[in-house]
Amino acid sequence: MTRYAAFLRGVNLGKRQVKSADLLAAFKAMGFDNVKTLLASGNVLFDADDVDARAIETGLEKQFGFDIGTVLRSQEQLRALVALDPFAGRVEDDNTKLYVTFVDDLNAKSLPMPCAVAGDFEVVRLTDAEVFILAFRKPDGRFGSGMDIIWKHFGKKRLWTSRNWNTVLKAAK
Repeated sequence: MTRYAAFLRGVNLGKRQVKSADLLAAFKAMGFDNVKTLLASGNVLFDADDVDARAIETGLEKQFGFDIGTVLRSQEQLRALVALDPFAGRVEDDNTKLYVTFVDDLNAKSLPMPCAVAGDFEVVRLTDAEVFILAFRKPDGRFGSGMDIIWKHFGKKRLWTSRNWNTVLKAAK
């Protein structure tokens, strides 16, 4: 069996609320083993021999009544990302957050580079399937509020979702 992380897009935003216990039950009902939710933002760890993100999406829509885009990464893939050290040793602090945007169709390198807004965010690395972003605290206290230009680039035609790097580190353990 392989350990996977399912990163669910748009869960627990607005009216798209899904309780962790319900998410856990849904994944178990789909036949996955050793299911665990990670934080309350649509991250599910599970074991499977064979997995299909579209089948998971179908099962989740049937269970919750709305589309939930799903990006999958094996735990080994996440560990490889951590080993890559995409942030070159940087860590989060009071003025900097680290994010990764997962792109499901392996087309992350289509993002025009360099990609940054001074004092807001900077894309520091791309792989085929991930965008690594440093987000800086703005005077209003928000981080990387201009990152929506990245997400607009990927748009609705591609499945993508973003996570704080700390979430990825926890999923990789």
